Amino acid sequence: MKLQIGWSDLLAGAWACVTAGRREDLTARAESYWPGEDTLLTFSVRSGFDLLLQALELDPGDEVIFSAMNINGMVNIVKREGYQPVPIDFDLDSLTPTAESLKRAITPRSKVLIVAHLFGCRLQFDHLCDAAHEAGLIVVEDCAQVFNGLDYPGNPKADLTMFSFGPLKNATALGGGLVNVRKPGLLEKMRAIQSGYPIQPTKRQARRVFQFAGLKLLSLPLVFGLLQQFYALQGKDFEDQVSEKVRNVAKYKKAKSLRIRPSAALTALLCRRLERFDPADLERRAAKGRRLRDLLDGCLTLPGQGNAHHDYWAFPAVIEAPLPFIAEMRRQGFDAANLPRNQAVAAPEDRPELEPQVAAELLSKLIILPCYDDMPDGELQRMAQLVRRLLPPAAAMPARAAE
Repeated sequence: MKLQIGWSDLLAGAWACVTAGRREDLTARAESYWPGEDTLLTFSVRSGFDLLLQALELDPGDEVIFSAMNINGMVNIVKREGYQPVPIDFDLDSLTPTAESLKRAITPRSKVLIVAHLFGCRLQFDHLCDAAHEAGLIVVEDCAQVFNGLDYPGNPKADLTMFSFGPLKNATALGGGLVNVRKPGLLEKMRAIQSGYPIQPTKRQARRVFQFAGLKLLSLPLVFGLLQQFYALQGKDFEDQVSEKVRNVAKYKKAKSLRIRPSAALTALLCRRLERFDPADLERRAAKGRRLRDLLDGCLTLPGQGNAHHDYWAFPAVIEAPLPFIAEMRRQGFDAANLPRNQAVAAPEDRPELEPQVAAELLSKLIILPCYDDMPDGELQRMAQLVRRLLPPAAAMPARAAE
């Protein structure tokens, strides 16, 4: 996927490591982004989620219910703290679970529900909020993939809404998270816990900026072509190598690496990205996504198309044999990929009936097609023609609903 940050922002990020200003003032600027929202700035979305779990003071064995697909890191936080992740499956068209599936998953130990918006789709999940609140659950809205600027501060029925500004996200600041907290008293608890965290060293933020500048340099056409040939001669895939480097710059394997506060330098870059965010940039990408969707004309399943809002943070599609398909797409010059850091949340061993079959099947057959705001229409057409040529007959995956 494409880094959503320009050279001027990287330069500003480097300069902020030298002269960022007062951290307290910058934090106040970031936390006042959405008028009328009570917002907490965190080092990352996972840091914010970890803060929430600490503030709730859950008991070992308590359950955290996930809409069935999320990144490994979120699920690992729950497991590390001694809680039980529980999935609720969804259907391919909406990527949204039903209230009935949530009610079947709830037990007296259920405490939290996390609903993740996927691929740039904005899910409609008021029914889940209502069912969760009726059972006394805290509702967490994961908006890591759907930051739309001032347009969407989150669903007002959610107790918390979390936005990510990590390396591959919209308006990336190479890190940082904003959490809008609506449940009375919870923000104060989270803020008090975070106040005891150490502050990210400026030199670490500087290293992140220069690492990503180097990775962005690799995307220049001449450099990209030369390195692609170099890795091919070694029998390695250049896209996989670069993607892994992007992800590994921001590893958070232990609680200690999550429990820090963003530096003034990181916060200054985040403020810049927030204040300069232009919704027209997302609309250009969304228009390309709609164009590619129309060119494919139903030849394969596109998850999430039942949602009214889709800005195509990623362009997902389903195919029976994804790895050979991805390899051939890359040979033809298109950086198709999958999502190795995502997982279908496994059901508890004693509740196999909750195993998320739709989510698991989706992940086993998922590909991400390249679809960027600066892709020429001619390239979109060529890619659509290539997809059609590579597909076996009857390639579309039935849009099964969660049972």
